[in-house]
Amino acid sequence: MSNVKIGLVQMSCEADKQANLDKAIREIRIAAEKGAQIVCLQELFTSLYFCDVEDYDNFKLAEPIPGKSTAALSKVAQELNVVIIASLFEKRAEGLYHNTTAVIDADGKYLGKYRKMHIPDDPAFYEKFYFTPGDLGYKVFNTKFAKIGVLICWDQWYPEASRITALMGADIMFYPTAIGWATNQDEETNKDQYESWQLIQRSHAVANGIPVVSVNRVGFEQDGAMKFWGGSFVANGQGKLMYLASHDKEETTVVDINLNDADHFRMHWPFLRDRRIDSYQPITKRFIDED
Repeated sequence: MSNVKIGLVQMSCEADKQANLDKAIREIRIAAEKGAQIVCLQELFTSLYFCDVEDYDNFKLAEPIPGKSTAALSKVAQELNVVIIASLFEKRAEGLYHNTTAVIDADGKYLGKYRKMHIPDDPAFYEKFYFTPGDLGYKVFNTKFAKIGVLICWDQWYPEASRITALMGADIMFYPTAIGWATNQDEETNKDQYESWQLIQRSHAVANGIPVVSVNRVGFEQDGAMKFWGGSFVANGQGKLMYLASHDKEETTVVDINLNDADHFRMHWPFLRDRRIDSYQPITKRFIDED
């Protein structure tokens, strides 16, 4: 298949977990009606972004994967003949939790999961309190419509993650995300942060010659102290924006991607050919200190 239609669901969330799941399913249906074949939901879409505080009660939001949410999404995927990329709070065992994305194929089959590798710990993003770093490695999933790579939010800032995923044969890179601005921050800083966030992901598209799809949540949370900046987008293998969402509206959009473009981009910009893999051993060090 040379063309695939990608659905992006940028939405706001509330405290009611079931209401968020129901809302996401409604938006998946809308995307499917528009022709979507693969639909990506935002990071931790069944809840508010609870990592703004360190609160043991929030562990009650976690669930097994596969579990109740993936079962509901599997039924929808099979009914609509769509692939679903769903980011969830995974309870692996008592006291062991992950930030995880499940992938469900168009026949409703659960294909597997990716556990977020890079875990931030910043003001209002206290994810290390909740999540154990991923131990499944980087993952690519063979779906009905494309071979897809899935990374999650903070993974966006690490070119190593996108490179490895591309080298595993991904046709498209997906980034479910939850990122925003503190509402007491100045507009210039907001603009700079968003542009850096978008730029790093578009650079991954260019470096690897494949499309990047980034899906962020939107709306005010944390009693109005945080505005999730939306701005979901699709960039092609040359980094060109094919779609850009607003910063303050819920949007469900479908974007047509030509998978054959990767061969064209990589032929004219042969970065994979010219990699000096014999010289990259130092990248495995935390820092290269002077002797």
